[in-house]
Amino acid sequence: MRWRRNGSLNGFGARVILGFAAAGLALALPLPAQEQRGGGAIDFESYELENGLTVILAPDELSTAAAVNLWYDVGSRHEPVGRSGFAHLFEHLMFEGSEHVGAGQHQLLVERAGGNLNASITEDRTNFFQTMPPERVNLALWLEAERMRNLQVTEENLRREVEVVKEERRQRIDNNPYGTTQLQAFYYAAYDSVSCFPYAHSVIGSMDDLDAAELADVQAFFDTYYVPGNATLSVVGAFDPEVVRPLIDEYFGAVPAGDPPPTVECTDPFSHLPVEQEVRDPNANLPATMISYGAVAADHPDSQALTLLASILGTGETSRLHQRLVREEQAAVNAVSYTMFRRDPGLLVLFAIANQGVEAERLVELLDEEVERVAREGVTEAELERAANRRRASETLQRQTVMGRANALQWYNHFLGTPEAIRGDLDSYLAVTADDVREAASRYLLPENRAVILTIPGPATEEHDDG
Repeated sequence: MRWRRNGSLNGFGARVILGFAAAGLALALPLPAQEQRGGGAIDFESYELENGLTVILAPDELSTAAAVNLWYDVGSRHEPVGRSGFAHLFEHLMFEGSEHVGAGQHQLLVERAGGNLNASITEDRTNFFQTMPPERVNLALWLEAERMRNLQVTEENLRREVEVVKEERRQRIDNNPYGTTQLQAFYYAAYDSVSCFPYAHSVIGSMDDLDAAELADVQAFFDTYYVPGNATLSVVGAFDPEVVRPLIDEYFGAVPAGDPPPTVECTDPFSHLPVEQEVRDPNANLPATMISYGAVAADHPDSQALTLLASILGTGETSRLHQRLVREEQAAVNAVSYTMFRRDPGLLVLFAIANQGVEAERLVELLDEEVERVAREGVTEAELERAANRRRASETLQRQTVMGRANALQWYNHFLGTPEAIRGDLDSYLAVTADDVREAASRYLLPENRAVILTIPGPATEEHDDG
């Protein structure tokens, strides 16, 4: 049997997944690549090869393994109209063979060396990563450089992987409860499809675009984005920099830099708001309400206050949404909130699944009441402290693994422009005040700045299509 990568599409945040699991509900999407911001001391150095490849090295003599983590600055935001799904397609094609490595051999070589690997994609980036024994870091470096320089895209493997991606869409989205609502409406309805197409279409791509994919167009996409000048390599853990630096230069240094990719345009992404849609979902048993508010980019000063606001509203059983909708009103089986930050303005999301006999419109009323209350009255110091401690604990947990540290360094480099930003980020969360949180709620959580999606169980009709 030929190996298939168990990748991760951007979808619900981990808090939503955990909440669904606790409620015993079927999950509509896989765990996403929701990036984690972080604090904690990590010693590292960064430099750039002549061909533009950014390198981040963070050796740790206490580690027993090493992470080799390569981010390409390409995701669904870089796809033009009619070419949706190309970045996700390459998340698959990168495992289908290069000049010196056969199809599926990348995984076999890594596993035989005692390592493990995977890949993930979001709107903003694609990530290929391996965790290796210290003595086999060289293998992972060579494999990544080999497919960067010599990937073989043929008509045969293109057509095969298009069918794989289409089946993935059917299994994970089209035939799962709330899948259509989440991916086709919830995450993308908040963005204007004309002024901000990069975030107004799904990572996985449309069936029509995948069927229409031509080999020449797919090859051109690879030649544009999968080049050293559009990539960052992080190596973290048990390795000797004096050994790894020459290897990186040897393996990657001769790869042609490539031309700078075209600029992505996302102007006035929320200019068409407010939006309200009703989506019929034949796979859902209970109504659901999803509200996405237009927010800020990852590097915006308000991002920390919005993150803590979302935590206070909808993370855990002590959160306001859980207490009000689930415990007091018994109107919902689950109610959560989280942020989705991106290169361009992202979202603050509220999501609730109704209890038996409760309409989706009732959930909107209750969610609105809680949003209005936090904007009017603010939050307590105890709530703020609990949210900040939750953030601190999350980042401490992430730092426990070499791959967690590798991804954290990549996140700061990619979204904030430098890995150096990791050094003071936790302090910026701890500096957020209750007034900052209230002002963020008043500024962004407005009825005129949101998309509201009501999921109604039942087959699609002419009046209620599937998005």
